[in-house]
Amino acid sequence: MLTKRLIACFDIIDGMVTKAVQFQDNILVAPAEEMAGAMYDAQIDELIFYDITASAQKRPIDIETVKKVARRVFIPFTVGGGIKTLGDMYEALKAGAEKISVDSMAVRNPGIITEGAKAFGSQCVVLSVQAKYTGLTHSGYEVYIDGARLATGMDAVEWFKRGQELGAGEICVNSIDRDGTLSGYDLKLMKLAERAVSIPVIASGGAGAPEHLSELFSETQAQAAIISSMLYSPRIERNYTVRELKAYLADKNIAVRPWKDNNSGKNPTI
Repeated sequence: MLTKRLIACFDIIDGMVTKAVQFQDNILVAPAEEMAGAMYDAQIDELIFYDITASAQKRPIDIETVKKVARRVFIPFTVGGGIKTLGDMYEALKAGAEKISVDSMAVRNPGIITEGAKAFGSQCVVLSVQAKYTGLTHSGYEVYIDGARLATGMDAVEWFKRGQELGAGEICVNSIDRDGTLSGYDLKLMKLAERAVSIPVIASGGAGAPEHLSELFSETQAQAAIISSMLYSPRIERNYTVRELKAYLADKNIAVRPWKDNNSGKNPTI
């Protein structure tokens, strides 16, 4: 049985991890490399880092922050934001990333998915999709880009399918409606995604309690869950440790990578 993955997600602005609600009202939390080191020590399975203003500002990804984070972690590390060309992908991988997430640029230039898959392998290309329920498309879910600022009119489910056809190795489904709300994942959206594609699907947006993870993994075929607020957000009273989350899931008979008793189990302080 494949183990489910817990992925810490960082939204980065000027090298700092931030937290937002529905992609708005970001507050600063900590330098990205310090947060990455803390999450690595806490035994998170993977990291994803989005340079969330790169596309809107029409600039490349913050490569220096990629390098700083890569020096602090030895687990799979995905980066996205400002990836426009094959050269941008190469620079991010050379800086220490293991996978590249494409989002806004993939909508504008779908060929970048195929180019990246051919050059570096499908396993290196993650299609990140920001989806919001608008009722204006066939599935009801519409694709947004530029940090959820711009509606595209594209149907999210059709974009999942096309992303796989173009060569993406994973689909990361970001629910704008649930982002930062701590109300649980959009299970309806996840079920639509898993029926649309055969590649791994990552759920993002809404995790606020261990029960949300067990619901996701029990009721859908999601291979991984992105968690952020419940790990480190200053907006909420109760943060959880990776150890607590893995113990909870294991108790629910959900296969996760075992936590190794080589430190205190706490998410180290930043």
